[in-house]
Parts: sequence; C-alpha cells; structure tokens
Amino acid sequence: MVEPPLSNPRDTYRIPLEINRRELVQVGFSSLLGIGLPSLFARQAAAKPSNLPSRITNRDGKSVIVIFLTGAPSQLDTFDMKPEAPADIRGTFQPIATRVPGIQICEHLPLLAARTDKYAIIRSMHGFSHEHEQGTHMLLTGHDKTPSGSRRHASRRDWPCYASGLDYMRRHQTGIPTGVTLPTHLNSAADGPGGAPFCGQTAGRLGARYDPFHIKQDPNDSNFRVEIDQMPIGLTIDRLNNRRDLLNEISRQRATLIYSTEAQQFSSYQHDALALLASGRLSQAFAIEREPEPIRDRYGRHMFGQSLLLARRLIESGVSIVQANMGYMNNWDTHMANCRDLKDRLLPPLDQAVSALLDDLHGSGLIEDTLIAMFGEFGRTPKIGAERGANGLLIGGRDHWAGAFFAVFAGGGVQGGQVIGKTDKIAAYPSGQAFHPSDLGATIYSALGAEPDSTFYDIEGRQVKLNEGKVIEELYSSVN
Repeated sequence: MVEPPLSNPRDTYRIPLEINRRELVQVGFSSLLGIGLPSLFARQAAAKPSNLPSRITNRDGKSVIVIFLTGAPSQLDTFDMKPEAPADIRGTFQPIATRVPGIQICEHLPLLAARTDKYAIIRSMHGFSHEHEQGTHMLLTGHDKTPSGSRRHASRRDWPCYASGLDYMRRHQTGIPTGVTLPTHLNSAADGPGGAPFCGQTAGRLGARYDPFHIKQDPNDSNFRVEIDQMPIGLTIDRLNNRRDLLNEISRQRATLIYSTEAQQFSSYQHDALALLASGRLSQAFAIEREPEPIRDRYGRHMFGQSLLLARRLIESGVSIVQANMGYMNNWDTHMANCRDLKDRLLPPLDQAVSALLDDLHGSGLIEDTLIAMFGEFGRTPKIGAERGANGLLIGGRDHWAGAFFAVFAGGGVQGGQVIGKTDKIAAYPSGQAFHPSDLGATIYSALGAEPDSTFYDIEGRQVKLNEGKVIEELYSSVN
C-alpha cells in the first residue's frame, strides 16, 4: 500500500543544526545567550506525537560502535576466503592461519589474524538488495525491506537509524547525545561534495528531534575541530554559565508578560541546550589532539584510525552508539581493481585501526560493556572481472552481491574465536543458517538495552515496530 504524503512537507531532511536568522530573532532571549539551540529543540519537537508508548528498555544497556564499511567489501578477499575455488573466484590473495586454530582470514589482515580470539565472524549474512541505497538503508536501520515510497536520499519516510531508535526509547538526560555518526554523511559521488545524504542515516519517520549528531570532518585532519552546537567564538563554558544567570533573569521578566504552555516547553528546550553546551565531557571527547601521540600513531594517522580512536573517546564520554564510516560513500565499492585497492588502500588501515580499538577496549575493561559490529551493506560477486595485469594476474573488480557477506562482532559479551555460519564453495549463498539485516539490527538494539520488538509512533501518528528480527544468540554461545 502506498503511504499518504507527509502531513508536514517541510519535514524533509535538513542538516540538524541549520538555523536561520529569522528563527534567531524570533527567540530573542536565545540570541542573548549567543546560541540558537532552544529554537532547534523546539522545532525538532514539533514532529513528536504526544501519544508515545511506554519505553520498554533495559537501562543497563551497553554501548555500541558500528564500523560501517561503506560500499561493501568482498567476503572472498577478507573473512570468507575460498582457496580451493577456481582462480576467477578466489582472486589473488592467500589465506593465513590465525590465533585460533582452524580459522583463516586474508593475508592482508595480519593484525586481526593475531586477534581472532577477540571477535566472532559471521560468514552467512544474507541481504535483500544489490543496490547501495537500499542496502545501506536496511543495514543501518535493521530492516529487511525499505518503506513504501522510500527514495535514494534521506527523507522522513525512512526507518530510523539505530541511534535514533534508541534515542526515542531511552533519551539521555545528561546533555550527551545518544548517537554520533562520523566522519561524514554518506552520499553518492554523483551528487558531488556535500550532496544529499543517503537514506538510513537519520531518524526518518521519527522526526528531526531524534536525528543523530553528525560529524562531517576527518579526525585525521590537523585542523579537525568540532564546535559543539556551533558555539560562537569566544564563548567558553565559564562564560556560558555566566550568561545562564542573565538568561534566567530575562526569562523571568518575559514570564510576567506572557505565560503559556509554549513558554514552558521552550524553557525545557533551553535546559537541553545548556546541558549539551555545558557538558565538558563531550567537548573533551572531541579534543582528539589531547590523545597521547603514541596512541594516535597506533591507531594510524589516517581517517580510518583516527575515526575509531574518536569513536572510543565518545563511548568513554557516555555516548551510547557511534557509527564510524570507514571512508566516504562507496569507499569499498571495488568494481575495478578489487584486489589492488584492497591490498594498497583499504585493508591495511582497517587492520591497524580495528586491532588498536580491540586492544584499547580490552586494556581498559570497556570491552565488556561495548559491542563492536563491523559490516558493509552487502558483499561482492563471487566471480572476479577478467581484466589481467602485465604479470597475468587478475586485476578486475567484483560487483554488488547481497547473496552472502560477512559481519564481525566483538565485545559486549560476544564469545570471540568462533566462526558462525558458512557459505557454499564460492561464497555466493549461505549454506544452512542465514542471518539478515533485521537480525543484525535486533542484536544491536538488544545490546543497547532496547527491546527489538518495541513499537513507536511515527510523525504521522502511526504505530510501527522498531525491528522484526531475532537476536543472533550464537554470538553469545560458548565456543565448542
């Protein structure tokens, strides 16, 4: 059934912190504070229905780091190699032994090979679309179908991403955002720099109030700096606290002139804005330059490494879920020169960064309370392109393939050192048990403390189920 048009045509995707001058003027005492956040919170809340269901959650939920391999890496050249397959299937890479006897992975992942006891590999993931837009939407929201009328770009028809779903079910009260996505919005190269983001990265039909906090800078850039909520230059936390007194006085005087339900609501938005700005924990987390140089070097002085280092710092600050995109949109989309790009550009920094993250979380003890989930939107075709280099080796690419792909999980109670599921002889389809995007989503929501089968009311007042998958219980089983 085709869904009716949105009741509010303005409630399409907007950058969460986009506030115009007229809005600032309309909230006069907000401009004295030096920020426009209260109007932002008020505007975002407009989409929030009043008939919210009870929020069925486990308050002791864990944190989650999603490592999203945008563009989808080849399963055959990473974690599900088929060395006995013909050359045009197996590619040019060799499998290597790992820390766990019987488990082999790609030779270009030596650091992760030394740490297989710390994570579990699912080889039998199965998707339902070979297209980036739909695949990204499904994997980043935990649904096996895209909504009716879903489009290429983010809209208020989308399913909510994990951070938004959790935010709806259990909103933070400390000024720390529930979820942060970095280091970029995922958007098609065809749209050019700054193009409209792909679907599946926002709160979608939950409304703008629940959109996650997006960072759009490379943490490895020497000029990397996150201005928390666009804090004006010169406005420090101390000065903010001083302005709070002035704001309170102005608000009291305003209250003698007009007192209404709207004014009371606006006061709560002021509180939210001040709480977020005054949260030194969040500001310190983004100050990645304070991290000791040896640790930054260990993660790697590249976007992969510094993004995962920043993800760790955000989790330490109290953010519940961080999505770290390993590259800009379709970075792993190896239609051409698959093996060359994996060997030279993609696998080495991933190997270094993920290994450093695992070591840090184990060393600090945070691994018990932090689930790591690494995956792309699908896999790659079993047969590699026929193009050959001067040495006669295949240098062709692999195309989109949702029949089978991998996911890697660690921490949060996951039993490492195991492989879950298997594929046929050419890694085309699962052989036996298959797991779907909804199952991955249920596992993530469950780890976060949200019941996957909870329901929510969307911006049109319709009741919708958060997720329809099953938790991948095999991840938590003892290794045989």
